[in-house]
Amino acid sequence: MALSSSQTRYLRSLAHDLSPVVLLGNKGATEAVVKELNQALDIHELVKVKLSGGDKDERQAQIDMLTGGTQAEKVHQIGHVVVLFRRNTDEPKIALPR
Repeated sequence: MALSSSQTRYLRSLAHDLSPVVLLGNKGATEAVVKELNQALDIHELVKVKLSGGDKDERQAQIDMLTGGTQAEKVHQIGHVVVLFRRNTDEPKIALPR
C-alpha cells in the first residue's frame, strides 16, 4: 500500500506528538523486535521506533528489516527515529485523507 503525499503529511502530523513505542538496543532489529512491532502496529497503526546507534547504512538495514517483517510503510525518518504505519484491516483507527 503506497501512501500519497497528502496521506504522508497527515500521518506525520499525527506522529509528531507520539513517543517511541519500540526502542532498539545494541542487537538492533531481531525477530523478537519484529514480533513486538507487529503487535504495536495492530493496536496503534502508527508507531515511532527509536533505532539503535550506528551509521546511516546500519540504520537503513534496521528499517528495511522492520518494514519487511511487518509489511509497514515508512512514513518519516529523522536521525534515529522512524515512523511506521500499517492499516489494521479489521478495525481501522486512523481515517486517511484521499
